[in-house]
Amino acid sequence: MEELDVAGKRALVRVDFNVPMEQGKERLEDYDHRLKATIPTIRHLLDRRCRVVLCSHLGRPRGRVVEDLRMAPVADRLSGLLGRPVRSLPDCIGPAVRAAVEGMEPGTAVMLENLRFHPGEEKNEPEFARSLASLADVFVMDAFAVAHRAHASTTGVPACLPSAAGLLMQREMEMLGRALSAPQKPLAAVMGGAKVSDKILVLENLLPNLDRLLIGGGMAVTFLKSQGHPTGASAVEEERVEFASRILQRARDDGIAVHLPEDVIVSDGFTGSPAHVRTVRAEEVPDGWYVMDIGERSSAAFAQGLDGCGTVVWNGPMGVFEFPSFKEGTRRVGEAVADLESTTIVGGGSTAEAVEELGLAERMTHVSTGGGASLEFLGGRELPGIAALPDG
Repeated sequence: MEELDVAGKRALVRVDFNVPMEQGKERLEDYDHRLKATIPTIRHLLDRRCRVVLCSHLGRPRGRVVEDLRMAPVADRLSGLLGRPVRSLPDCIGPAVRAAVEGMEPGTAVMLENLRFHPGEEKNEPEFARSLASLADVFVMDAFAVAHRAHASTTGVPACLPSAAGLLMQREMEMLGRALSAPQKPLAAVMGGAKVSDKILVLENLLPNLDRLLIGGGMAVTFLKSQGHPTGASAVEEERVEFASRILQRARDDGIAVHLPEDVIVSDGFTGSPAHVRTVRAEEVPDGWYVMDIGERSSAAFAQGLDGCGTVVWNGPMGVFEFPSFKEGTRRVGEAVADLESTTIVGGGSTAEAVEELGLAERMTHVSTGGGASLEFLGGRELPGIAALPDG
């Protein structure tokens, strides 16, 4: 972006302000990591007397207007963070929007309405992309979290305007790229979350360079099943059991230290308030019970396994983090990662939300804003939103 001629121009900036609005507007400040992360890009442009036109999606309105998914509350929160007003516009294209942008003073910012209120966004319709592009002189892509989507605002607009990656995009690519190509060793991967299938590409791509592998969360159930352990009523990805077994064997063959849960917290119902909860050894999960979190012994073993690592990549909570009763494993592991004097990279999505809620985000080297995008990047896939930029 520093090489793009932006001084005094209208800059259309694709940001990702897809905050969890279902938590309520009053809790926006608890989940504003994505807003804070792109402020350096916005300030860079405002300081150069740009008229900054911000655009983002929010939720999944599927091409129709949904009142609860309007961008106005997000613009209000951003105004507070920037210390200057960010006006929310009633749409993202059309004559009224064009007039509002043309009437902007240099060094001011506006926010367009939810891009996904228009079906042309997700369909990557050229006409919609041209309408967005017509609002500006230059385009800045700073929405890493949607860089894996070939949408009008991520790949269509860059074909119409001089374009560049924003400061956040640059940092995301630098930090995640370094973990892949030049990590400080030893390199550890902490994998959690619900599904093995979400992490297949990451595991296969990281494994050749990996020194330590720690597996928790729901995906650990499938790995435990691959080792012949009972898993009770917990969801098992039966089609991934063989893959899990193969990954563990490859890791052993390559001398990678593998940590699976030694003990787990189980309940007699998949709910936040089950009748009975207890801790059992990983190989002693009772029939009909659910694995909800890793146990205290596992958390301690994971922390010890991370000791001395030069780089840690963490993606996925250690338990059913959305239930307060089962946050402890994620909290303990998160604190262990935050205490390390090394490069600590946290994948986006639920992992980023977890470290933010736990108050650990500021103690990590980098908390990615991209959930699916970070997984695909770490998995070695080309992201359309990056490929569409010059030198992408």
